[in-house]
Amino acid sequence: MAKQPKRIQAWTGDRNVAHPLEAAVKLVKENAKAKFDETVEIAVNLGVDPRHADQQVRGVVSLPSGTGRDVRVAVIAKDAKQEEAKAAGADIVGAEDLVERIQGGFMEFDRVIATPDMMALVGRLGKVLGPRGLMPNPRVGTVTPNVAQAVKDAKGGSIEFRTEKTGIIHAGIGKASFTEDALLANARALVDALNRAKPSGAKGTYIKKISLSSTMGPGFKVDAGSMGA
Repeated sequence: MAKQPKRIQAWTGDRNVAHPLEAAVKLVKENAKAKFDETVEIAVNLGVDPRHADQQVRGVVSLPSGTGRDVRVAVIAKDAKQEEAKAAGADIVGAEDLVERIQGGFMEFDRVIATPDMMALVGRLGKVLGPRGLMPNPRVGTVTPNVAQAVKDAKGGSIEFRTEKTGIIHAGIGKASFTEDALLANARALVDALNRAKPSGAKGTYIKKISLSSTMGPGFKVDAGSMGA
């Protein structure tokens, strides 16, 4: 049998039991030993079948402690809305020209926001942005006439979430350098948002399993009851 790398041998904590959220956060921080500031990630297994339209879970949540990331925001808008976006801190702003750049392979952004009047143009980008989860959508606030607020939200720590094919939500909720309290607040905010987004078609147990991990560290099960789930 191949010998495990030293970093794996050094992992601490029981990965087979469900820990209270506070204990799980502490274990994730203790095991984040990489030379960079690891992202703390949460995985929530929901009791839904995303193949059915009435069981899809998607939304946006503002993390109270922020994400710890510098989010690059692109805004597709015209005239005065472009100026509003620039004033709010958008990194890339354009209209037809930006749509053409994206069609040509330009992807140096993490969030795309568009005004409603631009959606006829933005629709051309579905095959490019859709698979990457970047397609503007009014349900998550990325198609809006209030581009300034949308840019501020994106820069300030709002994240999108949506179920994968297996019914799991994956999201980054901060960095290993965050305090335990900051990570706890972000984790609870996300789970609260998932509870509010519970679809009418969901039957039985909605939040089935939760786990926390860091980029290079082990995953720890979380007692869903400790999060009010």
